[in-house]
Amino acid sequence: QVQLVESGGGLAQPGGSLRLSCAASGIIFSINTMGWYRQAPGKEREFVARISSSGITNDADSVKGRFSISRDKNTVYLQMNRLKPEDTAVYYCHAYHGNQYWGQGTQVTVSS
Repeated sequence: QVQLVESGGGLAQPGGSLRLSCAASGIIFSINTMGWYRQAPGKEREFVARISSSGITNDADSVKGRFSISRDKNTVYLQMNRLKPEDTAVYYCHAYHGNQYWGQGTQVTVSS
């Protein structure tokens, strides 16, 4: 059973930066795809970015040029720069390896 544990959320000012991390355990193979979703209050969960085991990345238009996803084996990172108030959400780590797995979520708040 794959388990995902996120860290790195918190409070940032508009224009600031945060880095999220997500470490997977319970698997010795390289997970096919790891990524991030987010859910703001009153909104549906939405895709943010993903990265394959070979390093191919995709990200949402809303974060292009500001967020960068990377991974080291089965740990995935989300570097978030030039944060905006609308980036405020709970960020969930996601993994796909035959089945889908979700982390517990980490709060990111962007406010002055």
